[in-house]
Amino acid sequence: MPRFNRKPKDMETFRKLLKQHGLKATAQRIAVHGVMMEMIHATAESVYDKIKNDGSCKITQSSVYNILTSLADEGIYGRRLSANNKMYFDINSYRHAHLYDTRNHVFVDVEADEMLASAEQGLKRRRFRGYKIDDFEVLILCHPTRKKLL
Repeated sequence: MPRFNRKPKDMETFRKLLKQHGLKATAQRIAVHGVMMEMIHATAESVYDKIKNDGSCKITQSSVYNILTSLADEGIYGRRLSANNKMYFDINSYRHAHLYDTRNHVFVDVEADEMLASAEQGLKRRRFRGYKIDDFEVLILCHPTRKKLL
């Protein structure tokens, strides 16, 4: 399994990625990425709320969604659909597993190289009539074992 760049996409790296993909480093894209660096996994709504509360730039919720979608389409970000039908964007686009908290609808990155390598090897040996595997994801469904302390 190839190794991926697991360093967080700092602002300089993000600007370089935008340029490589023919996208401008607009104030709105920079603001969205700044929030995503903090949140790691987020919905367009939560990113918009944070930008609006910070007052870092003027942007609409639909613009935030469009920016996140275009970054995911370009492979700069990943995306995950939650059980409550909300799209979560992931600043880490390399292959990695996720824990998904089914009660709180939260994604958490899990570095599980051995498990992913094993799954990849197993899938290489499998054939699904009428289908070709493009990629795979590992999502581990879970719930908190304790109530959060206030």
